[in-house]
Amino acid sequence: MAKPDKVAAVSELKEKFTSSQGAVLTEYRGLTVSELRNLRRSLGEDASYAVTKNTLTQIAAREAGIEGIDEQLVGPTAIAFIDGDPVNVAKGLRDFAKANPLLVIKGGVLEGKVISAAEVTKLADLESRETLLAKLAGAMKGTLGNAASLFQAPLSQAARVLGALEAKAQEDPSVIAGAGSAPEATEADAAPAADDNTPAADAAQEEK
Repeated sequence: MAKPDKVAAVSELKEKFTSSQGAVLTEYRGLTVSELRNLRRSLGEDASYAVTKNTLTQIAAREAGIEGIDEQLVGPTAIAFIDGDPVNVAKGLRDFAKANPLLVIKGGVLEGKVISAAEVTKLADLESRETLLAKLAGAMKGTLGNAASLFQAPLSQAARVLGALEAKAQEDPSVIAGAGSAPEATEADAAPAADDNTPAADAAQEEK
């Protein structure tokens, strides 16, 4: 590759690292052109998948401020740059790898932080952002506007809110399953307790 082409390739990779929500690095050795096409199709608009050169990727990642990715850049590398929901991308790659073992997930980057292959798998095991937001909306029937605003929130902000919801749900499953429905008022709740200092209470004392 001529030097101007290398400079352009590094610039493009750097832009992808900085503009995307993250990236998943894979080894694709042995996959056919048709299988790679199917993989790209399965990721849809959530990610762009491209074969890259390790040396250029190292330079681009370093220029993008990403440290610790070099050890993942061994062997043939193709990167899924995440444009949509990271969970959907992780699920798509995991499911494709199950059906096509020649695809190996090496690790990746999420919001500027390097993650391992095991962490990508854990990400794939999570529920999608849409599913969690739907549950959050159900648990916040009185304040749906707050839940709706999360659709426009940055991933890191939404992740913190959803993480808090998950922690709360582990303590009290009703937050997800039955939250939002107020308990029925009992007759005892409806009737205020008699105060010894009220006129009615004074009259009752006099009758005695």
